[in-house]
Amino acid sequence: MRSTTKWVTAAVVLPMALVSCTSKSESSAGDITVTTNDSSCEVSPNSATTGNTTFRITNNGTKVTEFYVYGAGDRVIGEVENIGPGLTRQLIVAVSDPGTYQTACKPGMVGDGIRTDFVVTGEAQTRDDTGKLAEASAGYQRYLVSQVTALQETAKVFVDAIKSGDVEVAKKQFPLTRTYYERIEPVAESFPNDLDPRLDLREADLAAGDAWTGFHRLEKDLWAQGLQPDTKQVADQLLADIAELSAGVSAADFTVDPIQVAGGAQTLLDEIARTKITGEEDTFSHTDLWDFQANVDGSQAAIASVRPILDERNKDLGVQIDRRFAELDSELAKYRVGDGQISYDKVTEPQRVELARRIDALSAVVSQVQGIVAGS
Repeated sequence: MRSTTKWVTAAVVLPMALVSCTSKSESSAGDITVTTNDSSCEVSPNSATTGNTTFRITNNGTKVTEFYVYGAGDRVIGEVENIGPGLTRQLIVAVSDPGTYQTACKPGMVGDGIRTDFVVTGEAQTRDDTGKLAEASAGYQRYLVSQVTALQETAKVFVDAIKSGDVEVAKKQFPLTRTYYERIEPVAESFPNDLDPRLDLREADLAAGDAWTGFHRLEKDLWAQGLQPDTKQVADQLLADIAELSAGVSAADFTVDPIQVAGGAQTLLDEIARTKITGEEDTFSHTDLWDFQANVDGSQAAIASVRPILDERNKDLGVQIDRRFAELDSELAKYRVGDGQISYDKVTEPQRVELARRIDALSAVVSQVQGIVAGS
């Protein structure tokens, strides 16, 4: 999808994600207050020093909004999704280099947003590559490599089926391949040149002049309109874009910040709330539950990588998170068939409401993790 949440990057500036959601919140000293409505975005103050910066975003408008922090080349280094009217959300961004960044509010969650320059001063900072933080970083990076490797292998099977005209095999492979992508989607979103939209843009998010490639274009070909003259070309492009993702993750300067990984666990749950619960994600194939499960898996893996830090600082929270993950897994188990999932159009509205309730309960505890890992 077009969503651009980030929590890993190959640059020195490392992004992050959502920490909490409240109806009311007061900023502490040093926090950045963001007040937004349907036509304005006020950031105060519009500067900070290097290190961890906390933004508190209050939506006084009538539309759901998003908030972004951009680095050079429009690289998103932090984002909060799904800020409903009247809500305040918190975002912690780790910025290690001084410079001029940009913030943006996106009423209605569309367009380039209402942008403001944001100046960061102070000394450049280096990461602490010792102790539990380093172990968390290394552990999560191993997980990323395993998922990208599996993504390449399954995507090759998927593309081969498309190019041979075997639609039924391609349909069966589609949700399996996407599982490995959905577990780590924020990684793709951290790379420049619209890598994530190239891979995962939905038809509903197409803007004028957009070239539609990736999973969802192929999904439409397979389930709705039949194979097109350029379907094979789109399939080849999918493999090339996945190879670009693999190269990025394998690059020598690619790093993972455990503070951002902790925030990313919440981001993946937001992805479910935004498009999976409603059935907007896989509108042609109705394989949304596969993506739903993959986002939960990815969130759980992110929490696991920082668990030693969490247990050291707030062991009770870890126990609560375990319970909420178990409750959600029990609910999801109702929709599993063999190694797969039932078609999402067979899930009733009351059942979707119950799934959403379980996600909300999990989000409430996972939202606390990033602040704890950041030491705030």
